[in-house]
Amino acid sequence: MVQAYQKVFSKEITGVGIISIRPFQLETDIPMLHSWVTQPYAKYWGMLDKSLDEVYSEYQEIENSPHHHSYIGMLNDTPVFLMEQYKASKDIIANYYDVQENDYGMHVLVAPVEKRMPQFTWYVFSTIIDYFFSLPQIERIVVEPDVNNEKIHVLNKKAGFEYQKEIELPHKKAALAFCTKEMYQSALIKLKQHDK
Repeated sequence: MVQAYQKVFSKEITGVGIISIRPFQLETDIPMLHSWVTQPYAKYWGMLDKSLDEVYSEYQEIENSPHHHSYIGMLNDTPVFLMEQYKASKDIIANYYDVQENDYGMHVLVAPVEKRMPQFTWYVFSTIIDYFFSLPQIERIVVEPDVNNEKIHVLNKKAGFEYQKEIELPHKKAALAFCTKEMYQSALIKLKQHDK
C-alpha cells in the first residue's frame, strides 16, 4: 500500500521551487483530474466530454495494470501535472515498431495555468525525463503524440527526441519519437551552450 503523497522523485529548480512526483491517488485526485481533462486546452487527452465516473473508471483500469502507472506532479505543495508511465512492450504501441524490452512510454498533461511562468512546461517535462532515466529499467522513452499537438513536439525535440514516422493509432494519427539517456544528455548540453 502506497502511503498518501509519498514522493518517488523530486528536483529543485532555482527560482521556481521543488517539483516532485508522487503516485496518483485514485480516490482523492479524480475530481481535480476531471477538472483538468475536460477543459478545451486538454483536447489531445481525449476526455473533453467524459463524466467524473468515466474518468474514474479509466484511471482505475490504469491503476489495476501492472504495466501502466499514473503520477501527479507537484510544484512545492500544489498539483501541477499528471504523468503516465507505461511499458511499451505491453502496450498497443508495440504493434507499430520494433519494440525493445526496456522501452517505456509516457503521457504528460500540465494543469490549467493559473499564472504564467517562463519555461514552466520545460521544467515539468525535463523533471519527468530525469525521473524516467533515474530508473534502471528504462533505457529508452517512446512517445506517440498527436501529429497536430505542436506544443508537445517542441518540448520533445528540445529534450532530444528523434522523430521516426507517423502512425495511425485507433484514436489518433500520431508521431512516433524516441529518446535515450545519451540523446537527452546531449540535448541538455546543447541547451546550456545555447544559453551562454
